[in-house]
Amino acid sequence: MLVYGSRIPIRKLANDDLSSACPMNFNALQKYVSKRSTKLECPYVLQGLRLVQSEYFKSTGLFLPPLNSSESCWDSYQTLVDQVSSKFDIRSTCGFQTSWISEGCMNISSRAEFEAYVPASALQGLMQNCNQSLENSAPCSSCTTSMSGIQASYLTGPQIGNVTECNNYPFIYVAAVSNQYGLTDEGTVKCLFSLEIAQPRKRNRRVLSIVIGCFVTVIFGAFVGLLFFLRRRKKWKRRRVVRNNVGSSVSGLDSMSVSTNLVRYTFDEIKQATRKFSRDNIIGKGGYGNVYKGLLYDGSEVALKRFKNCSAAGDASFTHEVEVIASVRHVNLVALRGYCTATTPYEGHQRIIVCDLMRNGSLHDHLFESDERKLSWPIRQKIALGTARGLAYLHYGAQPAIIHRDIKASNILLDENFEAKVADFGLAKFTPEGMTHLSTRVAGTMGYVAPEYALYGQLTERSDVYSFGVVLLELLSGKKALNSTNENQTSLVTDWAWSLVKKGRPLDVIEEDMPDLGPPEIMEKYVMIAVLSSHPQLYARPTMDQIVKILETDLPVPTIPERPISIVSERDDIERSVSGMSYSGSDNLSSPAGYRTYTFESELSSSERGKSNLYCDEDDKQSV
Repeated sequence: MLVYGSRIPIRKLANDDLSSACPMNFNALQKYVSKRSTKLECPYVLQGLRLVQSEYFKSTGLFLPPLNSSESCWDSYQTLVDQVSSKFDIRSTCGFQTSWISEGCMNISSRAEFEAYVPASALQGLMQNCNQSLENSAPCSSCTTSMSGIQASYLTGPQIGNVTECNNYPFIYVAAVSNQYGLTDEGTVKCLFSLEIAQPRKRNRRVLSIVIGCFVTVIFGAFVGLLFFLRRRKKWKRRRVVRNNVGSSVSGLDSMSVSTNLVRYTFDEIKQATRKFSRDNIIGKGGYGNVYKGLLYDGSEVALKRFKNCSAAGDASFTHEVEVIASVRHVNLVALRGYCTATTPYEGHQRIIVCDLMRNGSLHDHLFESDERKLSWPIRQKIALGTARGLAYLHYGAQPAIIHRDIKASNILLDENFEAKVADFGLAKFTPEGMTHLSTRVAGTMGYVAPEYALYGQLTERSDVYSFGVVLLELLSGKKALNSTNENQTSLVTDWAWSLVKKGRPLDVIEEDMPDLGPPEIMEKYVMIAVLSSHPQLYARPTMDQIVKILETDLPVPTIPERPISIVSERDDIERSVSGMSYSGSDNLSSPAGYRTYTFESELSSSERGKSNLYCDEDDKQSV
């Protein structure tokens, strides 16, 4: 959910260093918080902090409170949060260190220091794009894009923690200085901080009378229900027997849950949350198993991924899945809440992960399965940027770097604000810095897999770049990555888009009837980035951090080289192309028989992946 991008050592502060009163006014958040609030999540907490910092900046010209007031500022914020839930401790839940609230980006603490780093011309552009009503999506998108460009161009130095990062400074500055409507305007606050005023329920005396009349009955029923729940929970704990044939894997998960604030749920809790894995609660299916919508005991909605065909031998792969997801936090990555491992006499071996529920489903749902109104250009632009930022963090923010290996539209999830969240790190591999990984097992989805990975098992960050390019083309055109025109011919969206670009018609790639079209030069830029990213030649593709900078700033798109033979051309052409290349240790893939084997096994892995489950069935998982 959040970037733990800093590796700068933070000095330990003595308690007496944090004793001054907090100069920031957290009461400014009062109207955005109610006891009915459901957004008690770390990103929401940080967005609220941005608003308070903006008011503080407006009155003092300072971004951050003094270091010796860090403790009291967190306490002031916690007091406000306790009105919603006394169980949500900001620092322990979100992993914030006390001093981080006073330590930010590049040692910039004041308006004068900020304006010294950002040229006057850039600040003038910020004023032009943001000094207007931001209530509608188009002005908001224009303003946020301008702010992201400033951060990418001028605020690229070191930062401490993940509380006030470099990309937050322009938002604080705009809210306090550049926007004429300011912090009292609902549209401005919603655009810059994703906060909405908590509307109180309307009540009248008659309703209050009814409530008071029923209070005794309700409280008595609640008391009886609580006693029943506690007795039943105690019974569950007595009866729960967890048998584990791979003790080292589970003990590793236990220790990890302590260090990463993961929750280890019992199998009974999972069954209760999903209503015993009711079919009505299924929100997704795959070769690995099903994804269920669940309701936890605290009232929060989650998504639960249950792996099928599990055995004790699958613990190592499941541990890898959990370690990967838990080790990274970014606003554009799906956050892991917890997991469940259990072995019961009736259900057998169980492996389940629990994540935040994405209310808008996946990008695939909106592009190819929804009958609702098409996604507008501002929303598509937001999804493209969010996906690029999430992948850039996996490649360059996480340590060690993470290659996802299965980027596709169904793995791009969307929250209630259509913020993109990269999901499903199950195929991810850690890669040592500066090394090219050669994999003996190709994993991924047909149509999205980079040619060098499909043919030779050569896996690098640019393999993810290729998949991102394919997804971006799907997002722009509304066409699927791989389309079968007839029994013997297959069409790739990458080849179709390249043919239009080569003819000088890049805007023909944009889906017809797309609402709220953007400036032609911006849309063309996105098309060119998508075509360049999905180039068959590995070193023709940019890196993900380069893609982010190009999309966020005025940097031009590099020249697109000519493309070699298509990967879905006639088989004889492919075999002739492959036979002319050699690679040490990959002779089986550089022969016609080797390519045919890959084609068959890739199609099998796409349609019969349940038979080669990566997490639960170790005997079959090497089939690809």
